[in-house]
Amino acid sequence: MDHAKLQKMAGAVRTGGKGSVRRKKKAVHKTTTTDDKRLQSTLKRIGVNAIPAIEEVNIFKDDIVIQFVNPKVQASIAANTWVVSGSPQTKKLQDILPGIINQLGPDNLDNLRKLAEQFQKQAPGEAAAAANAEDDDDDVPDLVEGQTFEAAAEESKAS
Repeated sequence: MDHAKLQKMAGAVRTGGKGSVRRKKKAVHKTTTTDDKRLQSTLKRIGVNAIPAIEEVNIFKDDIVIQFVNPKVQASIAANTWVVSGSPQTKKLQDILPGIINQLGPDNLDNLRKLAEQFQKQAPGEAAAAANAEDDDDDVPDLVEGQTFEAAAEESKAS
């Protein structure tokens, strides 16, 4: 083929204009404002109220702490619902422990001390299993031999 012939053929090719096939590309407009508005309207129906002046929220899960600094906190006590919004940071319990000890009350400090002792004695995977097993023991009290729950309930009603 000749170079001039190729140039002539290239000039005849159209990529748009009359008679060409249209290609439609759907534009996806997903905004977070619509999701946020729906969430806020649902929270308003539940009856949440904003709780001001909370500087930090820490959520403890096994040996990980999810920390929110200057979060927006909303709560509905009747619906047992708490909403914490903000930017979270995931940290290890050992890293954050020295900074939060002075913020804990005496009851929580004892619980945290027990958790820390368990983590020091066991491997991280075993500590979570031991904590779950310990929680299971606290849920249901042991029965005294020869006594049933019904008999104990009747005794408490009588006294």
